[in-house]
Formats: sequence, C-alpha cells, structure tokens
Amino acid sequence: MGKLDGRVAVVTGGSAGIGLAAAKRLAADGAHVFISGRREQELKDAVAAIGGNATGVRGDVARLADVDRLFATVKESKGRVDVLFANAGVAENTPLGTITEEQFDRMFDINVKGTLFTIQGALPLLVDGASVILCSSVVASKGFAGRSVYSATKAALRSFARTWTTDLKARHIRVNVVSPGPIDTPGLQGLAGTNSDGLAATFRDRVPLGRVGRPDDIASAVSFLASDDASFITGAELFVDGGLAQV
Repeated sequence: MGKLDGRVAVVTGGSAGIGLAAAKRLAADGAHVFISGRREQELKDAVAAIGGNATGVRGDVARLADVDRLFATVKESKGRVDVLFANAGVAENTPLGTITEEQFDRMFDINVKGTLFTIQGALPLLVDGASVILCSSVVASKGFAGRSVYSATKAALRSFARTWTTDLKARHIRVNVVSPGPIDTPGLQGLAGTNSDGLAATFRDRVPLGRVGRPDDIASAVSFLASDDASFITGAELFVDGGLAQV
C-alpha cells in the first residue's frame, strides 16, 4: 500500500530534473501522475521512465490554452486532482545593467504567470483537502549576484502560497512551498556553465551539509507535503537546501 494510493497528481515541468524525480516518487507512492512539458520526445521518455501510472500532456504553462488543455485531459481521464506540484520554471543569468525586456518577460511569464494560471486552471478539479505545492527556491531568500529577475519570480511564489492558503481555507486545500537549494540537474548545470563535478566543487564549502542536492531530495519533500503526513501543514515554506539559506 502506498501513501498516495488512488490519488491523482499533476506535475508541471515533469519531464526532467526535479519535476521528473517528483513525478516518479508520486507514482511510486500510488498516485496516477499527469506530467506536462514543452518537448515532445523528452515528455515521452519521461512517461516511459515513470511507468504505467503516468500520462504526458505536451504544453507550455506560459500559454493559457496549453494549461486549459492539460486540465481538460485530466478531467476527461480522471475527473479530479488530489495533488498539484507547480514545478515548471526557467532561470537565466541577468546581471543588473544587462537585463533585457525579453528575459524579464520570459521568466515572469513562465515562473509567475504560468504558476498562477496553473493553479487557477486546476481549481474546478481540485478536491476539498487537496495538496498544492509550489516550487520556489533559496534565491527568494538570498542575494545571489546576477539572479535578480529569477529571484523576484521565486519570491512571488512564496507570496502566492500565503494568500492562496487563506483564499482556499474554506475548502481545506493546503498550499505549501518547497524551496530547493543547489540541486544537481541539467538546468543548474547549464546556468552555472559546469557539470556535476563542477557544481560539487562550487557548493561544497557553501552548503553546511557539504554537498549539492539530488532531485530525489526534493521528490521526498514533495511526497511528504502531498501526503496525509503533512495534513496540518499549510502556508509553509520547506527549505531543502542543505542549510544554505538557513545559516
């Protein structure tokens, strides 16, 4: 028996990195998982990796028609959502003085607008007592150089969680945030311009636990927040960062 047996989960940005690891964990815990992603082949590969408990729906959360299509698919297939992990996001280096309007719009469209309309699109399908999890980041609490726009988008998600907790309290829908630290994913490797070994060397002395995180570290936190083990937790931010933003 899994702790999410019979439940329906949706993971945006679920075809790689943290999203894929979370989708695998939710499926292993018994949920049927719908994942979305922008790249067709990557999405198909992710569904195959998750196994028979997964459905892929190609789409970009910054496009409202794609969000509508995602939830239309969920409605037709399962009719409800018990767990929603709004994970889709993008990060770019934006040193102050070089930021372009295109960079600003791209990050806010995907990270902020995309999250808002994902949650809003899911509302008719979310069951009372559902768990909504937003993927923020330690950058919302730190002052890393060259990350001002990305950091602002992630801070917005923390604010969303607070207000949506009160907006949805009558339905007992829990809204929480998971904030990863440095996690060894292709996305962070690309942003940092290095590989796994380079990430490890960069963060070894900066992270109190002495290592870079793994996608499975975040998946464990998402699984916890999705389950009844977290039934009295809402409006909270769970840092999974090896202590980076804590000391």
